[in-house]
Order: sequence, then structure tokens, then C-alpha cells
Amino acid sequence: MSVPAFGLGTFRLQGQVVIDSVSTALELGYRVIDTAQIYENEAEVGQAIAASGIPRDELFITSKIWIANFAGDRLIESLKESLQKLQTDYLDLTLIHWPSPEDQVPVEEFMGALLEAKRLGLTRQIGVSNFTIDLMKQAIAAVGAENIATNQIELHPYLQNRKVVEFAQSQGIQITSYMTLAYGEVLKDPLVVEIAQRLQATPAQVTLAWAMQSGYAVIPSSTKRANLQSNLGATALTLSDADMALIATLERGHRLTSPQGIAPQWD
Repeated sequence: MSVPAFGLGTFRLQGQVVIDSVSTALELGYRVIDTAQIYENEAEVGQAIAASGIPRDELFITSKIWIANFAGDRLIESLKESLQKLQTDYLDLTLIHWPSPEDQVPVEEFMGALLEAKRLGLTRQIGVSNFTIDLMKQAIAAVGAENIATNQIELHPYLQNRKVVEFAQSQGIQITSYMTLAYGEVLKDPLVVEIAQRLQATPAQVTLAWAMQSGYAVIPSSTKRANLQSNLGATALTLSDADMALIATLERGHRLTSPQGIAPQWD
């Protein structure tokens, strides 16, 4: 897989909270860190990474370009600013965070600039986030599917996003699932709880293992050491085909993230 299966998300974590979360995760063995320009925590994430002393080539760092920076002349400059904050010469993966509202900046323009950033060595891989099938088709037309490492989308047992997943996978584009635990909602689901008890695992481990076994990368976040440690255990958990099929029945089109004025027309 071009994108590692398991990493740490930093959405909504700022200041000392994100420093502590990243520092603890790195100490526990996490090596994949996901951030974004709009999270306003890149400098703190960079600080935690630098303090860890872990060699850069052992890490996989992702950030995302915010919509205000999509214009061709602005995108690369904003990426360089992110690199400065993160205290690194390159990112492993740079994503377009959301599609441009009302196509103010054409897909071709920002994807072209992102591909140029890759050519310049500022990022090893590029990809998209929150893209519909139509937007993925436009991105593919602009830079080729082989240059799109992933589409990072909201995906959890209550929103399995199957149409987008099927199209992405048909093009060789990996899916990264964010909000895999649905803000904790699925952790109380009786079916998930029952599977977890039977496997002597936590509901979070079951849900994360389900996503990874489905072929998706996951980036759960936590501020608690015990949860960071426990979530790691999902990488060693294997669900049966029967349990995978049971979790598949939880689909209910329950979308948690759809910011007004930014979100596209969802598939």
C-alpha cells in the first residue's frame, strides 16, 4: 500500500494537547502522522516530531492544502510554509483537503500545482480528500490515477461510502477512512460491542480492524495514552468473514461532516 494502513490523526487537537498526543503516539510506536493546514497545529506537530528524535525516513507525514491556498501560484508557497512549521524538507503525502467551493479554482489547476510540488520534491505522494466520484474523475483527467495515492473520506460502519470506494478502488486509488469511530457513536453499537466481547477486544479495535481489513487506511486520534496504546492493538486483530458481513449491515448513510459552503454534492 502506498499509504500506511494505520496512523495518528490530529483533527481538533491544538497547542500542548496535540504535542502530548503526537509525542505519546511516537513513543508507543506510531510512525504515521496526519495533519492539515486548517487544523492550525502543524507547528506543534513538527515540534513533537523533532523532539522525538525519530529519523525522518522512519516517519510518514501527511498534511492537507486548505481551500484558500488552491490557486496555482499560492499552493506551492503554502506547502513550503507547512514544511517550515513541520520542520521537514518534504511531506510523504499532501492532499487537497476539500474540493474548491463552486469550482472557484478548477480541479485541473490545483491538481496540476500539486503534481508540480511532487516534481519539485516537496512531497513524495499526492492525493485528495472529500472527493466525490465526479471530482475524482476530474482529478484523474488532470494528473492521472497513478498520481493519486488516496482519497481520504469520512467512512465508518454507519457511512460506508460504497460507491466512492468502488470507483476509487477500480482506479487503483486507495481509500483513507477518517472518523472511523464516528465520534465514538459506533463504539456503543450493540453489534460492535458483542463482537468485541467475543474477541476479547475493544469496540474501537474491532471498528479499526474492520476498516483495515476492508482495505482502508485509518488515522484515529486520541489524547489518552491508554486509548492510543489500545488503538494500536487493532493492527493485530483479525475479524472473521461473518463478523465483517455483520458490520457491513450497519450502513445507514449517517454523515457527520458536511460543512456548509464547502461540502460537494455527495454521492
